[in-house]
Amino acid sequence: MALNITHQIGTLAGTPVGTIQSDIGVSSGESTATLNAAAVWKTPATNLRCKVSKSDGVDGLSPPLSPCRSPVLGGIRADLSVACQAFAAQVAPMAEVEAVPVPMRRYKEGGTSEKVEGVPLYVMMPLDSVTMGNTVHRRKAMNASMQALKSAGVEGIMMDVWWGLVERDSPGVYNWGGYTELLDMAKKHGLKVQAVMSFHQCGGNVGDSCTIPLPKWVLEEMDKDPDLAYTDQWGRRNYEYVSLGCDTLPVLKGRTPVQCYADFMGAFKDQFKHLFGDTIVEIQVGMGPAGELRYPSYPEQNGTWKFPGIGAFQCYDKYMLSSLKAAAEASGKPEWGSTGPTDAGHYNNWPEDTPFFRKEGGGWNSPYGEFFLTWYSNMLLNHGERILTSAKSVFEDSDVKISVKIAGIHWHYGTRSHAPELTAGYYNTRFHDGYLPIAQMLARHGAIFNFTCIEMRDHEQPQDALCAPEKLVRQVAMATRKAQVPLAGENALPRYDEYAHEQIIRASQLNVDDGQNDSTMCAFTYLRMNPQLFQPEHWRKFVAFVKKMKEGKGARKCWEQVEREAEHFVHVTQPLVQEAAVALMQ
Repeated sequence: MALNITHQIGTLAGTPVGTIQSDIGVSSGESTATLNAAAVWKTPATNLRCKVSKSDGVDGLSPPLSPCRSPVLGGIRADLSVACQAFAAQVAPMAEVEAVPVPMRRYKEGGTSEKVEGVPLYVMMPLDSVTMGNTVHRRKAMNASMQALKSAGVEGIMMDVWWGLVERDSPGVYNWGGYTELLDMAKKHGLKVQAVMSFHQCGGNVGDSCTIPLPKWVLEEMDKDPDLAYTDQWGRRNYEYVSLGCDTLPVLKGRTPVQCYADFMGAFKDQFKHLFGDTIVEIQVGMGPAGELRYPSYPEQNGTWKFPGIGAFQCYDKYMLSSLKAAAEASGKPEWGSTGPTDAGHYNNWPEDTPFFRKEGGGWNSPYGEFFLTWYSNMLLNHGERILTSAKSVFEDSDVKISVKIAGIHWHYGTRSHAPELTAGYYNTRFHDGYLPIAQMLARHGAIFNFTCIEMRDHEQPQDALCAPEKLVRQVAMATRKAQVPLAGENALPRYDEYAHEQIIRASQLNVDDGQNDSTMCAFTYLRMNPQLFQPEHWRKFVAFVKKMKEGKGARKCWEQVEREAEHFVHVTQPLVQEAAVALMQ
């Protein structure tokens, strides 16, 4: 679900295939001058510092290690052994253990008339929770883990519903296989579900631990017509997602891509409408690579892009070029319509390496640059409009919210051009706010703005690359407030430490100005269900984090008190889980 910086994530030692990090698209942020970027949340001083040395090819960059990469603590606490062992080894069936009662609470979103304290917290499921054979992967682990999450007070889970699994073999033929069982399992444990309509390929982005391609019949059409794939100026094709340039053309066995997405969502509703409102509370609509509304401008597959490169524009398939040509002619500048910028560098360049993105006299700040970036970003916005219109038509009579995920691209945010954001389709520069138009588009459809990199702090990131995730989150928060659209969040990288938890809590409270403000994020989704989460020390801190998130802005308890209560919770539930573990071993 979002992209993270892959070389900042430690290898999950002893983790079976599929217990992974997030496919969340890139999550990072840059500094913008559209808003007063200096006014951000105050963070405690720390000795975490890093420096990126820039080499000629940028390949020598060494991003900072996340604090979560400390050695995994040995020894599994008895009350977590079932969940952890089931995830790692799948050795014993899971017995029924009664979860500690947690007060039921309505899913919170912006505009709700019901007063809800704190921020509901969800946990992402593994990317491969459903197998290629349409069955539940690691069934015992799924059941044990959901049980543990519910007992800790987690609101629900987020799961990818893969287009490439459900409609894999033939158009219009849907196999909901493992999803029926997973959703029934979530209902049994009293967990709410954020279902992601994943119309993208899994594999090739940060945190992707498995490969799930697009449906076979879609790939067949892309083989016949390679221009259905996003294309860069060097002719490199990207098969993560069908190019938005052909959104309205019947190129997929007689249907348009948008029709395919709408039909898929309609089939999902028909299959699971009995769970809407009670178990399924949110539909996140995938709109691009990693499920995010963006272009695949920084593909990690085959080493094409490496953090913190600027990425590359993806507008060179014949359908995108046709639209560009028409836009240039309409603007009275037909000479601008033959190609995209030819001086924007390569994937791993830095802004100052390129004539188009450089600070002084860069093409991005010229009449041509304004024309091209407006067209490029509007194509993305129109793509979002088309899919949201379809999604709203499908789900408008259902008791679910619709959300869209936006990538947190924070590197080179402190530059004037914000090059990585521009290549991804976000027209955000020192002089132009790229997130307000997105927020306004979502507001028109009553959708939630889901944003990543919430756990990051500016000083933890390589300052040579002018990374500024906190300032980026602040800008997005102000844009959503102005557009009156609910804001939800995700962490970009796996983090298990209090320092990251504190930053998430602070950011989720949306304290972006000096005035009194009662608003908070409508939900937060935590990356990800895996063996590390259930390690004793990590689990204790996570339980405390959940309690803090649920308390909200009025919380008066210190971290030490909350952790003592969390320790007590872990202790009192131990006999139940131990009893189940003993029974399973007999």
